[in-house]
Amino acid sequence: MDFVPQTEQELQRMLEEIGVESFDELLKQVVPDLKCSLLNLPDGISEPELLERMRRLASRNVSVSQRNSFLGAGAYDHFIPEVVRDLSSRAEFCTAYTPYQPEASQGFLQAMFEYQTLICELTAMEVSNASLYDGATAMAEAVLMALRTKTDRSKVLVSGAVHPEYRAVLETYLRGSPVHIEEVRREGGLTALSALEELADDQTAAVVLQSPNFFGCIEDMKLACEIAHENGSVFIAVVNPISLGILSPPGEYAADIAVGDGQPLGNDLAFGGPYLGFMACTESLMRKMPGRIIGMTGDVEGKRGFVLTLQTREQHIRREKATSNICTNHALNALRTCIYLCCLGKQGIRRVGELNLQKSHYLADQLSQIKGLTVAFSSPFFNEFMVRCPIAPSELNKRLAQRGILGGVECGRCLPAFAHERRSRPTEPCALLDGVRSSGQGYSELEDCLLISVTETKTKEQLDEFVAAVREVL
Repeated sequence: MDFVPQTEQELQRMLEEIGVESFDELLKQVVPDLKCSLLNLPDGISEPELLERMRRLASRNVSVSQRNSFLGAGAYDHFIPEVVRDLSSRAEFCTAYTPYQPEASQGFLQAMFEYQTLICELTAMEVSNASLYDGATAMAEAVLMALRTKTDRSKVLVSGAVHPEYRAVLETYLRGSPVHIEEVRREGGLTALSALEELADDQTAAVVLQSPNFFGCIEDMKLACEIAHENGSVFIAVVNPISLGILSPPGEYAADIAVGDGQPLGNDLAFGGPYLGFMACTESLMRKMPGRIIGMTGDVEGKRGFVLTLQTREQHIRREKATSNICTNHALNALRTCIYLCCLGKQGIRRVGELNLQKSHYLADQLSQIKGLTVAFSSPFFNEFMVRCPIAPSELNKRLAQRGILGGVECGRCLPAFAHERRSRPTEPCALLDGVRSSGQGYSELEDCLLISVTETKTKEQLDEFVAAVREVL
């Protein structure tokens, strides 16, 4: 099918209808730094010249395979078995799309059914959908699920230790809705459960906690879940799937919904995506779940077959009845997750979790012996931890980069949700968006901190190299 663009006359008529003179005027409110800039290509450049120019630009990018990287904060460098790439790159999987005709999509449907089964086993939950965009949107969709379940309630409690970008996505989702988002304060690196008890009431639709949280600390999810259930609220657990190899899964502490990002499960960092968001819940909430659920059945001849058992997307049903209009399934990423989990098995996932735990604690112990450098929190952690630096974290990272090392994530750059709104509107610290109210303590006391991540990919030599480099630059 040919692509026929609009003519200049058609474009001009559209602009006149909108009431502006040019496309640039239409975008004048867009922050200049966010506008897509051209590559400053000269006129009449040949294809070989263009390709060479693009190669030079691409060579300026640096991947974690070229540097000793300790970045994390939601996207992690894990080892991916080659079989994951090999099988997921087969043409029948790469071209798979929505299975409108199940009889012609059995391979795709079975792959998603296996994925759902594995996510249920990993989280110890009863039902899984066939994935969402990423961890942040999965958390936001889970809150919408809770609000659809508790229709007479309009308050959502979110821990201040939940990833700030996840919380920003949630506030964007609820823009214009009559929902009150309240942040549960932190005590050190953990959620203050005493504050959660004070805030939770019969108007609370959902309670959201993350463990390991943004600071890497492991929360008391069981107690938090009990507090939520005492008030009849839906408890949403945001989890790192790799940690579930050694930590209690959400189903064991009676979480209602479990969500997270599936990037650690066989998906490359890939400059930030695409990833996938996994979601699992109790059977009682199944019909409130967004997306699709694949089921196994039998045909008239008694042969095993797979079908779309539940399809709540707007593509399948009336838009006004859909649970979500933005819950596209990242099928290829889910397939990679399925293959990865099958390759590792239960003992493999446990071993990967143990290696993350052991290596991160080894590095924390070594770094804490450097004068002026301290581990920020004493709480138990999984594969990430925060260190306080005697110099500006940005300066420390700059010096490490000169030695071929990607240091940790600078916490001063990880502002809480809509912090810029709070700064620009000091007289209204809580009213951020129409219909959405939120409050938070921010991360000002952590501006001298680095969030350091360690995965199973790090050797002892790489960890020792990092310690030596930090000691040298300080």
